Amino acid sequence: MIPLRDNLPTRRLPIVTFLLIGVNGYVFLRAFLLGPWAGQRFISYYGLIPCGLTGHCEIVGRAFSPEVTLFTSMFVHAGLFHLAGNMLYLWIFGNNVEDAMGKVRFVIFYLLCGVGSAWIQILVNPASRIPMVGASGAISGVLGAYLVLFPHARILTLVPLGLLFPILEIRAVFVIGFWVIVQVLNGLLTFSYDGGGVAWFAHIGGFAVGLALVPFFGRGSLARGWRRY
Repeated sequence: MIPLRDNLPTRRLPIVTFLLIGVNGYVFLRAFLLGPWAGQRFISYYGLIPCGLTGHCEIVGRAFSPEVTLFTSMFVHAGLFHLAGNMLYLWIFGNNVEDAMGKVRFVIFYLLCGVGSAWIQILVNPASRIPMVGASGAISGVLGAYLVLFPHARILTLVPLGLLFPILEIRAVFVIGFWVIVQVLNGLLTFSYDGGGVAWFAHIGGFAVGLALVPFFGRGSLARGWRRY
């Protein structure tokens, strides 16, 4: 299922969501314009390499500590489809979560989900030398918050059914629930190796962190008022 948009209007302009999308787009464009070889070096430089944080390997050639990449890696993407998919989810679900939390709380929440998701992936595979990049972990936390705050919102969703591609309105609890099932199944199937290039446990971890943190970041009156959608 591919979500296209939801039916919830925002009460305030989602400035932080716009900025996050803009920064991610700018970083991707900058890496792309470097060319294939230098672009790969850019990913290795700013990406999070688990073994560098756990001490299983030594990372050289950086002007900053490995801990900094817990943050820089959130804004680096490995390809156009990687970026586009993440930004689509961030736009659909992030603007309403930002509206419910407020701008400052949303920034803190987003970053905490990203860092938490990275550590969970690191715990699963602490010796990995593959750079972790992308906003998926942080956005997974946003999905967790959206599920708690707006479970009955309706998501306009593209549902591939063989040769047919109907577009249906589906409640958020089912769209996000399906997404969770896909992440868990893929995580279990790829548990014994590096996941074919996808950090599935970062997605699962980010979602869990989002669920755990949203009670401390959501502004109760607004969230309760919108649960009816």
